[in-house]
Amino acid sequence: MGPDTLNGEEAAAAWQQLLGRPVIYGGDNPDAFEANMAEFMPRWMAYEMRLMAERYVSDGMIPQEGDRERLVTLPGRPLHTYRDFITVLAGE
Repeated sequence: MGPDTLNGEEAAAAWQQLLGRPVIYGGDNPDAFEANMAEFMPRWMAYEMRLMAERYVSDGMIPQEGDRERLVTLPGRPLHTYRDFITVLAGE
């Protein structure tokens, strides 16, 4: 978790801006997600990933009151923004 609360479209837009090429959010279709995962991992694992993804879609990852503050206090540093995270991940 960071200081940003983003949905799938916003995360894709951040990647698109960073990479300078189209990045499209794949949507919330659990059937397609599971089928895609099953292309490169065991089917049982793809199913488990689907269950996890369905929970993210149904309940979200919205921080509750005080979550951000606790996550700054625990490591003793500011949270990284999503942009900072993907920049490091992309090796930019």
